[in-house]
Amino acid sequence: MKKVFSDPTRALAGLLRDDMMVMCGGFGLCGIPDELIEAVRASGVKGLTVVSNNAGIDGVGLGKLLETRQVRKMISSYVGENKEFARQFLAGELEIEFNPQGTLAERIRAGGAGIPAFFTKTGVGTKVAEGKEVRAFDGEDYVMERGLFADLALVHAYQGDTEGNLAYRLTARNFNPMMATAAKVTVAQVEHLVEPGTIDPANIHTPGIYVKRIVHVPVREKRIEQRTTRKRAEAAPAAAGGGQI
Repeated sequence: MKKVFSDPTRALAGLLRDDMMVMCGGFGLCGIPDELIEAVRASGVKGLTVVSNNAGIDGVGLGKLLETRQVRKMISSYVGENKEFARQFLAGELEIEFNPQGTLAERIRAGGAGIPAFFTKTGVGTKVAEGKEVRAFDGEDYVMERGLFADLALVHAYQGDTEGNLAYRLTARNFNPMMATAAKVTVAQVEHLVEPGTIDPANIHTPGIYVKRIVHVPVREKRIEQRTTRKRAEAAPAAAGGGQI
């Protein structure tokens, strides 16, 4: 089966519909499937439930889908960098299901493993546990969390072969690998597309059996969410009188 498509729009053809659940990989702006997100935006689908660690920033990543009001609900753990997200949420225009970050990761992993629910101590006695089953194990309370399984997963990989085997680089390994397993269909954008056998089997993070479609995105802008730099040391003051000794 041919998995490689010529562009993101063709890679998503026939997969998008209103009111579906979509997982988007990445961490901050690192390893996000930005070209696929742009294709979702261009499609005009709406009412989306989006599972993502964060909501991008204004005008970048999932921030683009928020601007066009295509997202109905976010299931996330951190959304603090997006002003439009905050505005929509405070105005009652956007639903949000907040998760502790580790809990979100485990909900996705559980969904990919076919585990419908699990118990965790994280969130017990807080708003996180409201409306959820709490059960005692060995004298300690645990809250039940449901696994997540989406209609569509969009992931970004540093390297991939034409059979769909993927390798992620550094921080991009946050959420991308587990999301690739937790959806009916996974579509991957890859920076470096190679032939099967090129990637060392020991370095394959997502086996190709999970990936249905691939699009090669060799040139892309890599944005920095928050740039932090060390201050320059101040220059030493000039000698008195300006003369040279």
